[in-house]
Formats: sequence, C-alpha cells, structure tokens
Amino acid sequence: MHNYAAKTQFQWHFIPPNSPHFGGLWEAGVKPLQYHGKRIIGKALLTFEEFSTLTKQIEACLNSRPLIALSSERNDRSYLSLRHIGAPLTSLHEPYFTNITVNSLCRWQRVQRLNQHLWKRWSSDYLNNLPQRNKWRSQKPDLQPGMLVLLGEDNLPPTSWRLAIISETLPGSDGHVRVVTVKTLLDNLSYRFIN
Repeated sequence: MHNYAAKTQFQWHFIPPNSPHFGGLWEAGVKPLQYHGKRIIGKALLTFEEFSTLTKQIEACLNSRPLIALSSERNDRSYLSLRHIGAPLTSLHEPYFTNITVNSLCRWQRVQRLNQHLWKRWSSDYLNNLPQRNKWRSQKPDLQPGMLVLLGEDNLPPTSWRLAIISETLPGSDGHVRVVTVKTLLDNLSYRFIN
C-alpha cells in the first residue's frame, strides 16, 4: 500500500481529533442521519441488543448510498458504495411496519419500524440535498445518454436505491440538458425527468 501511494503521489490531509467540522463532505453526509436518528429513536426504550442491531442497520443504510458508477458501459447499473469496501453490508427486506401502531408490534418489529422510519426520512433528505451541492455554482458537463442516475422514490425498503440509465437527453433553449428520458431496471419503461 505504501509503495502504491508513493507511486501515485497520494496527498494525505488529516483533521484534528474531535473536530468533525473539518471533515467536510463526509461529515455532512452523517449529520442528517444523526439529526433524523435522534428524532426517530427519541425516548424509545431499547435494550443493548436492540440498539446495537438498529445501529448496524443505520450503518448499512448510510453505506449503501451510491457514490459513482463502476463502469462507463451503457447498460451497466453497477455502482460503488461504501459497503463495497471490506465485507458487503446487506439487509433483509422486512414487511413494512411504519403504518402499524407501536403497541401491536413485538420488540423486533419495533426496531424494524424505527429503521424503516429513519430510512424513509434520511433517504428523502439525502436525495433532496444532492442537487444543492453543485447546482449552478460551477459549470458541469451535461448529462449524456448511457449515464447511470439515481432516482428519488418513496417507499423503497432500507438500503435499496432506484437506479436508471439515461436513454435520451433533451437540451433546453440555452443548449444545456434540462430534461432526460431514463430507462429503469425493474420495469424497462422510459420516464422523463426535468433537471
């Protein structure tokens, strides 16, 4: 590893201990999760095992978010996420418990309900904040056919992301792509989205 880092001229930037505000973007990704976590868990009385399970499930949610496409192939929907580093984090898809009253659930179902509730709030918040980071601040290349994109969709189970491939771009009057047609993996239908 040291030889590879020297050959490729890695530049290391360390942050001081106990100063997450130096962390930048990766800490900004954790902050909304903490925000929603405090509100979802609230005053729930969890055993150590339940809290540990919920923490691992939250970690799987956070580490499942797509970072970049793995390939430039037109129909390849594979992406790199933090769960690809080391052993992959997977989760079983449980039935939805968010619409069921807490009193009628067993302890395990209550933990799953907390996880599903947190996933719904955090993933929605994450998707809504993505475009705000770079949009209109600097010139970026336009979207191209064959690019892998992330779609916002309600009611997906935890650690699931809806991906699509851009099949057509429709530039606006200024020449920049404002509308795209995408093809999804599940239904192989085309949808139009406005950028």
